[in-house]
Amino acid sequence: MNDNLKTLLILPILFISSCSPKQERPKDYPILPVPFTQVTVTDNFWAPRIRTNSEVTIPIAFRHCETTGRVKNFEIAGGTAVGSFCTEYPFDDSDVYKIIEGASYALHVDYDPELDRYMDTLIMKIAAAQEEDGYLYTNRTIDPDSAHPWAGTKRWELEHELSHELYNVGHLYEAAVANYMATGKRSLLDVALKNAELIAHDFGWGKVEEYTGHQEIEIGLVKLYRVTGDRRYLDLAKFFLDVRGPGGEEYCQAHQKVVDQTEAVGHAVRACYMYSAMADVAALTGDQAYVDAISRIWENVVSKKYYITGGIGQAGYNEGFGEDYYLPNLEAYCETCASIAMVFWNHRLFLMKGDARYLDVLERTLYNAAVDGVALSGDLFFYPNPLASDGRHHRRPWFGCACCPSNICRFLPSMPGYIYSYRENEIFVNLYVTSEASIETGKKQISIKQESQYPWDGDISITVDPQRSTRFTLSLRIPGWARNEPVPGDLYRFEDQDDQKVMVMVNGKIANASQQDGLIKIDRKWKKGDKVELILPMPVRKIVAHEKVEANRGFIVLQRGPLVYCLEGKDQPEGKVSACYLLDTSKITPRYREDLLGGIMVLEMNGKSLSVHNNNQITTNNNQSREARSAEQITTTYPLTAVPYCYWANRGPGEMAVWLKVNMNILK
Repeated sequence: MNDNLKTLLILPILFISSCSPKQERPKDYPILPVPFTQVTVTDNFWAPRIRTNSEVTIPIAFRHCETTGRVKNFEIAGGTAVGSFCTEYPFDDSDVYKIIEGASYALHVDYDPELDRYMDTLIMKIAAAQEEDGYLYTNRTIDPDSAHPWAGTKRWELEHELSHELYNVGHLYEAAVANYMATGKRSLLDVALKNAELIAHDFGWGKVEEYTGHQEIEIGLVKLYRVTGDRRYLDLAKFFLDVRGPGGEEYCQAHQKVVDQTEAVGHAVRACYMYSAMADVAALTGDQAYVDAISRIWENVVSKKYYITGGIGQAGYNEGFGEDYYLPNLEAYCETCASIAMVFWNHRLFLMKGDARYLDVLERTLYNAAVDGVALSGDLFFYPNPLASDGRHHRRPWFGCACCPSNICRFLPSMPGYIYSYRENEIFVNLYVTSEASIETGKKQISIKQESQYPWDGDISITVDPQRSTRFTLSLRIPGWARNEPVPGDLYRFEDQDDQKVMVMVNGKIANASQQDGLIKIDRKWKKGDKVELILPMPVRKIVAHEKVEANRGFIVLQRGPLVYCLEGKDQPEGKVSACYLLDTSKITPRYREDLLGGIMVLEMNGKSLSVHNNNQITTNNNQSREARSAEQITTTYPLTAVPYCYWANRGPGEMAVWLKVNMNILK
């Protein structure tokens, strides 16, 4: 396979070589990702998860698609089976496409002939279900006179509401590109291109001028443009963005023109898919108004609507954004798909601007809210990811609306593609993960090898192996948490400043480096075997929220390195979290536990607990003065153990809290 084609396995990427040599190279992101196909991850945090995704998650996801009727819908629509539409939602085709995308990524990393044959058979069923003119939406094809009420009585009639006809095919396009890049086979790509011809025929200025109810086709169309070089697909992606607003639904970000929007509103997944598509189109067309808009919206999110775990979407009623500073914990929605979309969006912003604060947000979301969406076993999933639990939350094997499990399938194998990026004469180390990468920048071939125990330890070794001695800049991200900034803006702050210094050495000597936009830049002539040592101090930090965040007044969060911690009932006496609080004078000690959850760093400290009996007395005797209640309070001192948030609920349901009470503020 052409090496240029491989880069399509993670986007944004270079425009590929399907254009004729005489065509002018189009605009693109100034910084480009090193695709995950050129990165091998071998650490003890991500590598097991990626392997489990291939060995467990993808196979069971395909199995669920078989047993729930998602695959049978294609068989009925294609005439190889009989029956009615089998599943609850008219957009369930999209789950099959997303799992194919993830399985294609997995195939490229570790070829499995049985999986390849299964997908060939599945793609044949999808192709058979496609109508003659390219339309592909099994719910309507199976029974056009009695389609799902959300689909309307004819094509595109309710696209701006809930039909998701275009959302479905957006995921088809992404799956088709991934499968083509992984296998070289055109079978699914031909289905996608046939459908895209129909979309281009039906939609556009002077045709059907309708916005998408769930943004996704915009991203898929950009990928088709990159594969084919057909400008119509890029123009169509821009049309679906520009046709939005004014007067449309705020829920799906159609209330204003996209370039006029200033804050994040509505459904969080739809929003971040749209912002990601705007970044792609802006990179390829040079539309600065798009860049300005998504930059304004990003500031609104991280400064007013962003959870300390990296999750977004405060409210369950709209699966999306709420009012500024409204960040409840027990009721937090933080959909897994929204966290994945947040990673997409921030990655693109970094590639566009080269500012490490976007990577800081990406890392926080990646290590906490996103990976929390799947159990270590790979077969149980969270849809919402709350920051507190009374014991009723637990991961489930599948969902009627299964967008989150299928999204996990495609997200995890692409994770290595976020570690490195490059532009001419500069290589960026975005994330610290034990890995090896092969990077070609300009005419230079450079290998990079990282070694560390990150995220448990901040001592990182990077070996640089250029093919021959050559000058370039190696840019290392200094995480915000190592610069006394938990999140860009003032939504959160560390309770105390940490004066420990980040150290960077080259071949044992302090590096001659400059700092810019959260990056340490080492510009030198590199030779084979040069070693960079980066030391990121990892003290336990206490984080407090902005005073306008009512839910978190008087509470703190514990963080070490990129990981946010929580108290889980499994580790506390009587399984209680809600009744315990920290002493602000207590020493907090990190300790690596090999015997726990595959090996994790826990935090140990002393706290106190309100006795259950006395706590009931206090909360029911409302006429008693606060001072009297405090005097009567019976407390017990005992050790508390905190675990990383992304590991909670792997031992069954139980109480959990990210924001922790301090010094009996429950009585305040």
